[in-house]
Amino acid sequence: EKLDIKNSEMASAIKEKLSTMQYSVSEIEKKTVKRSPYAPFTTSTLQQDSVRKLGFSAKKTMQLAQKLYEGISVDGAVHGLITYMRTDSVALSADAVAEARTLIKDTYGSKYLPNSPRVYKTKTKNAQEAHEAIRPTSFSRTPEGLRGILSVDEAALYELIWKRTVASQMENALIDQVSIDISSHDGQSIFRATGSSVAFDGFLKVYVESVDETETDGSKHKKLPVINEGDQLSTEEITTSQHFTQPPPRFNEASLVKKLEELGIGRPSTYASIINVLQERKYATLQKRTFVPDSIGFLATSFLRNFFKKYVEYGFTAGLEEELDDISNGKLKWRNVLDKFWKEFNENISNANELTRTVVIQSVEDDIKDYVFKDVEENRACPLCGLGKVNLKLGKFGAFLGCSRYPDCKYTKQFGDSGSQRESAQPQDQNLDIKIGEDTGLGGDAVFLKNGPFGYYLEWETTKDATGKKPKRVSVPKFVGDPAKLTIDDAMTLGQLPKALGKRPETGDNIQLALGRFGPYLKVGSKSFRLENDVNVFKITLTEAIGIINDPTRAPKKGNV
Repeated sequence: EKLDIKNSEMASAIKEKLSTMQYSVSEIEKKTVKRSPYAPFTTSTLQQDSVRKLGFSAKKTMQLAQKLYEGISVDGAVHGLITYMRTDSVALSADAVAEARTLIKDTYGSKYLPNSPRVYKTKTKNAQEAHEAIRPTSFSRTPEGLRGILSVDEAALYELIWKRTVASQMENALIDQVSIDISSHDGQSIFRATGSSVAFDGFLKVYVESVDETETDGSKHKKLPVINEGDQLSTEEITTSQHFTQPPPRFNEASLVKKLEELGIGRPSTYASIINVLQERKYATLQKRTFVPDSIGFLATSFLRNFFKKYVEYGFTAGLEEELDDISNGKLKWRNVLDKFWKEFNENISNANELTRTVVIQSVEDDIKDYVFKDVEENRACPLCGLGKVNLKLGKFGAFLGCSRYPDCKYTKQFGDSGSQRESAQPQDQNLDIKIGEDTGLGGDAVFLKNGPFGYYLEWETTKDATGKKPKRVSVPKFVGDPAKLTIDDAMTLGQLPKALGKRPETGDNIQLALGRFGPYLKVGSKSFRLENDVNVFKITLTEAIGIINDPTRAPKKGNV
C-alpha cells in the first residue's frame, strides 16, 4: 500500500529506525522489452523535435525547412533536399522505403534491417494526407556529404530529418529493464531501484527521439551496478525529502504544438503562425523557453470565454475543420456550412454590441479576480485615499487598476507586464496627475508628473512661459528610467532645460540643449540635431556637442525636433 508520511517528525522516526537495520538484495527482476522506431516526421513532430534537440523555434524550423525544400545548389545544380514540409502524413513512397532499406543494409548491416518494410498510419485527428512524410529526396545525400554546402542551421535540421527517416525503417531496439528490491533483515522495509540497459541498439544506433523533461520518468533510465540476489549491502546514508504536488508544467513550443495537434486545432501550415501570433500580440511571452500568459492574454481569454464561449471551446475549431474536410470530399455543401456559421456568429456579435463597458469589466473582474487583484489588499481599499475601492478600468492604452472615486482620487496601478503587476506611475491612460514636490528654485511652485499623447512630462503649476499663456512643461526622457521614481530634485534638474552650452566656434551661434516631444536635441540657430533617447543629456559637454553638430552623417532639421 502507498505509505503516507504525514509530517517531518514521522519521517525522522522512520529514518532513525531504518538506520539501525541491515539490508540485502531480496529480488531481482529482469525483462527484455522491444522499442519500435518512430514514424517519419510530420510538420508537428518536426517542429517538436527541432525545438527540443536544436533549440529552434517553430517559425525558424519552418523557414529552414522551406529552404531545404526549395533547393540548394549541389555539384552545380539546384536540388530540393527534402519533400514538402507542411504535412500530417507519416507515409513514405515505395521508392523511398526501398532506397532507405538498401542504405541500412549497406551501411549498418543486415541485423539492423527488418524482414519487411515498416508501414506507418496517421493517427492525428483531421489529418489530410495529401503529401508524404517529411523525408530526404535522396538518402544518398548524407548529412556528412552536405557539410560545407549547407549553413550550420540548415545542416542540423537536414541531419535530423535524414536520421529520423532512416531510423523509421530499421530494426527494433531491445532494452533490458531491471528492478531490484532491497529488504531489511526483518522483512518490514523494502527499497526498490529500477533501471535499464540497451541489449541491442537497433534504430537507436541512428536516432533517439527527445522528449520534454516533464514526460520522462528518470528512474527508468538509470544505470544500475551488477548485483546478485542475496548480496549483503551496507548503509551509507538515508535521507528524507519533502515533495509537494506540482501544477501542470507550462507549455513550451514543442508541447504546445503537440497539444494543438491532439486537439485538432490548426493545420501543419498554421502551427508556427499560431505560436507567432501569441507572441506578437503579447498574449503570452517566452520566459526560459516556456510560455507565460501576459495580462492581455488573460483579458482576451476572459472576455471571449464570457461572451463568445462557443468559439473558444477546443472542439469548435476541430469541428469546423471536419466540416471543411467534408466540403472538400463532397459530403457537405459549403453554402449550408457558411449559412449556419454566419447566422449564429452574427447573432453573437449583435448581442455583444449591446453590452455596456461596465458589464464587460464586471464580468472580467469576476472571472479572473484572483489574477487581476493578486497584488491588491484583500478588501481592495484604495491605498491612496483609503475611501474608494480598487477596480479594473479600461483606458485609451489598455487595462489598468484605478480608484473608484476618480476623479477625486487619481490612484492608478499598471496592470500587466508579462503576467505580473507592478506599482508604477504608468496607468495606461492620459489622466495621470501626480504631484512629486515643490520647486524651491521657483518660489515653491508645485511640480506634477503627467502623461500625454507623446509620453510623460513635467508641468509646473503656475509658472508661465514668455508669452504668459502656458505653464512650464518639460518632457521626461528615457534616460531617467521609471517616471514613477522621479524625485523633485530630478524635476528641478530637468527644469533647467533648455540649457546653454556655449558657442559654436565656426559661426558664433549659441548651442542649446533642449527636450522636445521626440526626445533630447541640440539647437543651433534654426537647426536642430536629434540625440538618442537613452543618452544622459546632462553629461554632454560643449566639446561633444560641437562634435555632434560637425558630424557629416547627422543631417540637421529645421525648427524643434
